[in-house]
Amino acid sequence: MHIDWSSTQMYNTLMSIATGIGLLQMVRFGWLLRRGRQVSLEGWAIGFAVSGFILTLLGGVMTLTWPLSKVGFPFDDIIFGEPSLAFGVMLLAGAVILWRMSNKISKNEQLSKDFKKDSKVILEQTVEMARPLSYFASAMGLALISIAIAGVYFQLFAAPPEEPISGQFADYPMLEASFISGLYALTGIGAILLPFSLANRESFAVKIMSTVWTITGVAFTLFGALNYFTHIGLIVNTMK
Repeated sequence: MHIDWSSTQMYNTLMSIATGIGLLQMVRFGWLLRRGRQVSLEGWAIGFAVSGFILTLLGGVMTLTWPLSKVGFPFDDIIFGEPSLAFGVMLLAGAVILWRMSNKISKNEQLSKDFKKDSKVILEQTVEMARPLSYFASAMGLALISIAIAGVYFQLFAAPPEEPISGQFADYPMLEASFISGLYALTGIGAILLPFSLANRESFAVKIMSTVWTITGVAFTLFGALNYFTHIGLIVNTMK
Protein backbone atom coordinates (compact mmCIF):
# COMPACT_ATOMS: atom_id res chain seq x y z
CA MET A 1 0.00 0.00 0.00
CA HIS A 2 1.41 3.38 -1.07
CA ILE A 3 -0.01 6.77 -0.08
CA ASP A 4 1.12 10.11 -1.47
CA TRP A 5 1.18 12.03 1.80
CA SER A 6 2.16 15.25 0.04
CA SER A 7 -1.41 15.46 -1.28
CA THR A 8 -3.23 15.19 2.04
CA GLN A 9 -3.01 15.72 5.79
CA MET A 10 -4.00 13.63 8.79
CA TYR A 11 -4.41 15.44 12.11
CA ASN A 12 -7.16 13.54 13.92
CA THR A 13 -4.48 12.68 16.51
CA LEU A 14 -4.55 16.20 17.98
CA MET A 15 -8.31 16.36 17.48
CA SER A 16 -8.77 13.23 19.58
CA ILE A 17 -6.68 14.61 22.44
CA ALA A 18 -8.47 17.98 22.35
CA THR A 19 -11.83 16.19 22.38
CA GLY A 20 -10.86 14.06 25.36
CA ILE A 21 -9.48 16.99 27.33
CA GLY A 22 -12.55 19.09 26.49
CA LEU A 23 -14.87 16.43 27.87
CA LEU A 24 -12.80 16.04 31.04
CA GLN A 25 -12.67 19.81 31.50
CA MET A 26 -16.46 20.05 31.42
CA VAL A 27 -16.88 17.23 33.93
CA ARG A 28 -14.31 18.70 36.31
CA PHE A 29 -15.62 22.27 36.07
CA GLY A 30 -19.18 21.12 36.73
CA TRP A 31 -18.01 19.04 39.69
CA LEU A 32 -16.24 22.02 41.25
CA LEU A 33 -19.22 24.34 40.84
CA ARG A 34 -21.75 21.85 42.23
CA ARG A 35 -19.64 21.48 45.37
CA GLY A 36 -19.13 25.18 45.88
CA ARG A 37 -15.37 25.08 45.31
CA GLN A 38 -13.48 28.21 44.42
CA VAL A 39 -12.53 28.33 40.74
CA SER A 40 -10.57 30.66 38.49
CA LEU A 41 -13.04 31.65 35.81
CA GLU A 42 -10.29 33.16 33.67
CA GLY A 43 -8.24 29.98 33.95
CA TRP A 44 -11.13 27.74 32.97
CA ALA A 45 -12.10 30.10 30.14
CA ILE A 46 -8.58 29.83 28.72
CA GLY A 47 -8.62 26.06 29.19
CA PHE A 48 -11.87 25.70 27.26
CA ALA A 49 -10.63 28.15 24.62
CA VAL A 50 -7.46 26.14 23.92
CA SER A 51 -9.36 22.90 23.29
CA GLY A 52 -12.11 24.78 21.47
CA PHE A 53 -9.72 26.62 19.16
CA ILE A 54 -7.90 23.43 18.16
CA LEU A 55 -11.15 21.59 17.42
CA THR A 56 -12.74 24.53 15.60
CA LEU A 57 -9.69 25.07 13.41
CA LEU A 58 -8.90 21.45 12.55
CA GLY A 59 -12.52 20.30 12.50
CA GLY A 60 -13.43 23.22 10.25
CA VAL A 61 -10.60 22.51 7.82
CA MET A 62 -11.49 18.81 7.71
CA THR A 63 -15.18 19.57 7.21
CA LEU A 64 -14.52 21.98 4.35
CA THR A 65 -11.62 20.29 2.54
CA TRP A 66 -12.13 16.55 3.13
CA PRO A 67 -8.39 15.69 3.34
CA LEU A 68 -8.99 12.03 4.23
CA SER A 69 -10.91 11.50 0.99
CA LYS A 70 -7.55 11.65 -0.78
CA VAL A 71 -6.41 8.48 1.00
CA GLY A 72 -9.62 6.52 0.51
CA PHE A 73 -11.55 7.44 3.68
CA PRO A 74 -13.98 10.24 2.73
CA PHE A 75 -16.50 9.17 5.38
CA ASP A 76 -13.93 9.90 8.09
CA ASP A 77 -14.05 13.58 7.15
CA ILE A 78 -17.69 13.61 8.22
CA ILE A 79 -17.18 11.34 11.23
CA PHE A 80 -14.20 13.22 12.67
CA GLY A 81 -14.49 16.69 11.15
CA GLU A 82 -18.06 17.78 11.75
CA PRO A 83 -18.44 16.68 15.40
CA SER A 84 -15.04 18.22 16.19
CA LEU A 85 -16.09 21.50 14.61
CA ALA A 86 -19.37 21.54 16.55
CA PHE A 87 -17.70 20.65 19.85
CA GLY A 88 -14.97 23.22 19.28
CA VAL A 89 -17.43 26.04 18.67
CA MET A 90 -19.38 25.06 21.80
CA LEU A 91 -16.20 25.05 23.89
CA LEU A 92 -15.32 28.50 22.56
CA ALA A 93 -18.82 29.67 23.45
CA GLY A 94 -18.32 28.29 26.95
CA ALA A 95 -15.02 30.16 27.20
CA VAL A 96 -16.75 33.41 26.24
CA ILE A 97 -19.47 32.80 28.84
CA LEU A 98 -16.92 32.26 31.61
CA TRP A 99 -14.80 35.24 30.55
CA ARG A 100 -17.83 37.54 30.55
CA MET A 101 -18.89 36.12 33.90
CA SER A 102 -15.45 36.87 35.31
CA ASN A 103 -15.60 40.47 34.09
CA LYS A 104 -19.09 40.88 35.54
CA ILE A 105 -17.99 39.61 38.94
CA SER A 106 -14.83 41.73 39.02
CA LYS A 107 -16.90 44.88 38.37
CA ASN A 108 -19.47 44.07 41.08
CA GLU A 109 -18.04 44.32 44.59
CA GLN A 110 -20.85 42.36 46.25
CA LEU A 111 -20.71 39.57 43.66
CA SER A 112 -16.94 39.43 44.08
CA LYS A 113 -17.26 39.00 47.85
CA ASP A 114 -19.93 36.31 47.49
CA PHE A 115 -17.94 34.48 44.86
CA LYS A 116 -14.86 34.32 47.09
CA LYS A 117 -16.98 32.68 49.81
CA ASP A 118 -18.88 30.19 47.67
CA SER A 119 -18.67 29.54 43.91
CA LYS A 120 -22.26 28.24 43.96
CA VAL A 121 -23.42 31.86 43.72
CA ILE A 122 -22.53 31.88 40.02
CA LEU A 123 -23.82 28.39 39.26
CA GLU A 124 -27.35 29.56 38.48
CA GLN A 125 -26.14 32.29 36.13
CA THR A 126 -23.76 29.91 34.38
CA VAL A 127 -26.52 27.35 33.91
CA GLU A 128 -28.92 29.92 32.46
CA MET A 129 -26.31 31.18 30.02
CA ALA A 130 -25.41 27.64 28.95
CA ARG A 131 -28.99 26.38 28.62
CA PRO A 132 -29.58 27.57 25.00
CA LEU A 133 -26.26 26.00 24.00
CA SER A 134 -27.28 22.68 25.56
CA TYR A 135 -30.04 22.17 22.99
CA PHE A 136 -27.53 22.19 20.14
CA ALA A 137 -25.30 19.86 22.15
CA SER A 138 -28.23 17.48 22.58
CA ALA A 139 -28.91 17.50 18.83
CA MET A 140 -25.26 16.72 18.16
CA GLY A 141 -25.60 13.87 20.64
CA LEU A 142 -28.20 12.34 18.34
CA ALA A 143 -25.75 12.79 15.46
CA LEU A 144 -23.06 10.95 17.43
CA ILE A 145 -25.45 8.07 18.05
CA SER A 146 -26.14 7.95 14.31
CA ILE A 147 -22.40 7.87 13.57
CA ALA A 148 -21.95 5.05 16.09
CA ILE A 149 -24.66 3.00 14.40
CA ALA A 150 -23.11 3.65 10.98
CA GLY A 151 -19.70 2.62 12.31
CA VAL A 152 -20.97 -0.79 13.38
CA TYR A 153 -23.33 -1.29 10.44
CA PHE A 154 -20.69 -0.50 7.79
CA GLN A 155 -17.76 -1.80 9.90
CA LEU A 156 -15.83 1.46 9.73
CA PHE A 157 -12.74 2.60 11.67
CA ALA A 158 -10.62 -0.50 10.88
CA ALA A 159 -6.95 0.46 10.59
CA PRO A 160 -5.00 -0.71 7.52
CA PRO A 161 -2.48 -3.54 8.04
CA GLU A 162 0.40 -1.09 7.56
CA GLU A 163 -0.54 0.78 10.76
CA PRO A 164 1.36 -0.45 13.85
CA ILE A 165 -0.64 -1.98 16.73
CA SER A 166 -4.12 -1.16 15.36
CA GLY A 167 -3.23 -2.78 12.05
CA GLN A 168 -2.81 -6.12 13.83
CA PHE A 169 -6.60 -6.25 14.00
CA ALA A 170 -7.19 -5.37 10.34
CA ASP A 171 -8.75 -8.80 9.75
CA TYR A 172 -11.25 -8.12 12.53
CA PRO A 173 -12.90 -4.86 11.43
CA MET A 174 -15.78 -5.21 13.87
CA LEU A 175 -13.37 -4.97 16.81
CA GLU A 176 -12.20 -1.42 16.22
CA ALA A 177 -15.60 -0.48 14.79
CA SER A 178 -17.21 -1.48 18.08
CA PHE A 179 -14.61 0.38 20.14
CA ILE A 180 -14.79 3.72 18.30
CA SER A 181 -18.56 3.47 17.84
CA GLY A 182 -18.88 2.81 21.56
CA LEU A 183 -16.98 6.00 22.35
CA TYR A 184 -19.20 8.00 20.01
CA ALA A 185 -22.36 6.46 21.45
CA LEU A 186 -21.36 7.14 25.06
CA THR A 187 -20.37 10.72 24.24
CA GLY A 188 -23.67 11.16 22.43
CA ILE A 189 -25.64 9.88 25.41
CA GLY A 190 -23.94 12.44 27.64
CA ALA A 191 -24.68 15.24 25.16
CA ILE A 192 -28.35 14.24 24.90
CA LEU A 193 -28.64 14.37 28.69
CA LEU A 194 -27.05 17.83 29.00
CA PRO A 195 -30.31 19.88 28.90
CA PHE A 196 -31.88 17.57 31.47
CA SER A 197 -28.81 17.83 33.69
CA LEU A 198 -28.98 21.62 33.62
CA ALA A 199 -32.70 21.57 34.41
CA ASN A 200 -32.21 19.38 37.49
CA ARG A 201 -28.66 19.26 38.81
CA GLU A 202 -29.56 16.64 41.41
CA SER A 203 -31.02 14.21 38.89
CA PHE A 204 -29.59 10.84 37.91
CA ALA A 205 -28.93 12.31 34.45
CA VAL A 206 -26.05 14.34 35.90
CA LYS A 207 -24.35 11.21 37.22
CA ILE A 208 -24.79 9.36 33.93
CA MET A 209 -23.50 12.31 31.90
CA SER A 210 -20.48 12.80 34.16
CA THR A 211 -19.65 9.09 34.12
CA VAL A 212 -19.85 8.59 30.36
CA TRP A 213 -17.94 11.79 29.62
CA THR A 214 -15.21 10.82 32.08
CA ILE A 215 -14.86 7.41 30.43
CA THR A 216 -14.84 8.78 26.88
CA GLY A 217 -12.64 11.74 27.84
CA VAL A 218 -9.93 9.46 29.16
CA ALA A 219 -10.33 7.07 26.22
CA PHE A 220 -10.15 9.78 23.53
CA THR A 221 -7.09 11.32 25.19
CA LEU A 222 -5.18 8.05 25.51
CA PHE A 223 -6.25 6.87 22.04
CA GLY A 224 -5.10 10.15 20.51
CA ALA A 225 -1.75 9.91 22.28
CA LEU A 226 -1.31 6.31 21.07
CA ASN A 227 -2.16 7.37 17.52
CA TYR A 228 0.88 9.61 17.41
CA PHE A 229 2.91 6.41 17.30
CA THR A 230 0.56 4.41 15.07
CA HIS A 231 -0.02 7.20 12.54
CA ILE A 232 3.68 7.98 12.27
CA GLY A 233 4.24 4.28 11.68
CA LEU A 234 1.51 4.24 9.04
CA ILE A 235 3.16 7.13 7.21
CA VAL A 236 6.58 5.46 7.35
CA ASN A 237 5.17 2.14 6.11
CA THR A 238 3.19 3.64 3.22
CA MET A 239 5.53 6.32 1.89
CA LYS A 240 7.85 3.80 0.22
